[in-house]
Amino acid sequence: MAGDKVLVTGASGFVGSAVAHALIRSGYRVRALLRPTSKRTNLAGLDVEIVEGDMREAASVARAMAGARFLFHVAADYRLWARNPQEILWNNREGTRLLMQAALAAEVERIVYTSSAATIACTADGGPADETTRLNETCAIGAYKQSKVAAEKVVETMIARDRLPAIIVHPTAPIGPRDQKPTPTGRIIVEAASGRIPGFVDTGLNLVHVDDVANGHLAALHHAKPGEHYILGGQNVMLAEFLGQIATLCGRRHPRFRLPRPLVYPFAFGAETMARVTRREPFLTIDGLRMSKHLMFFSSAKAERDLGYKARPYPEALKEALAWFRGNGLLR
Repeated sequence: MAGDKVLVTGASGFVGSAVAHALIRSGYRVRALLRPTSKRTNLAGLDVEIVEGDMREAASVARAMAGARFLFHVAADYRLWARNPQEILWNNREGTRLLMQAALAAEVERIVYTSSAATIACTADGGPADETTRLNETCAIGAYKQSKVAAEKVVETMIARDRLPAIIVHPTAPIGPRDQKPTPTGRIIVEAASGRIPGFVDTGLNLVHVDDVANGHLAALHHAKPGEHYILGGQNVMLAEFLGQIATLCGRRHPRFRLPRPLVYPFAFGAETMARVTRREPFLTIDGLRMSKHLMFFSSAKAERDLGYKARPYPEALKEALAWFRGNGLLR
């Protein structure tokens, strides 16, 4: 398949740029659908054909899709808070619907759709969840999770009804270089490395190098069957351990205070109230606290077995993330 043209949405973003880098290393010709206002920093030096447009606009999507053999739909509105939560739902669900319809019309041969571990239901006992434990939209906490569940259902419906040739992958919490925004997990790294997280709540997450996630996308293109789901994760880590690792690497004191979750809610409410004034996404959100009640642990065993997927230890990704944040002015 090397030399074939591949359309990547979200190619200027964190996961999308990692996918674009991996595709180019493998010999593919990459086309990126980017808004005119999108930063191109993550694509600097790459041989990428850029089509300006918007994934929510049919004409620009059709133009970008023309002549592409494969599609990686990585773009998403990845916010845990918005002044208007319906924006997140519309962008992720309807943007995905439009892209999949265009892919069918253009007779794209294979599609890798980037869903999220957010659509996988956490287990009641805190053990690692797998692809069989799916989340119902009515149980999803917050607009982002609800939007990703809804978008995934759009893809699944089209696979069953229209024979859409799509594979669905579920990244967990990627970390590493090129996290420009940064993502919610990247913000934890920046805030903790800056000494602004003195305490923590009891929760856990699954951390994975963003380049391993990208390699998992390519493995899905090469080896997976349409309709299959694959979690692309790394290591399950308690938040206290994650913050401690950041502190160690930055020469800071480890966070010492285990905070009762009810005590933190007023601060989250205050942060969201302030965000409505400043129009800046708050670091602490009510939905984020609600999600933290669960250990967000996942298993990538299916991807390891079927796709040959591998993930490096998360401290390696953390070191690269810290180096990138420092080199790009997000950390002193």
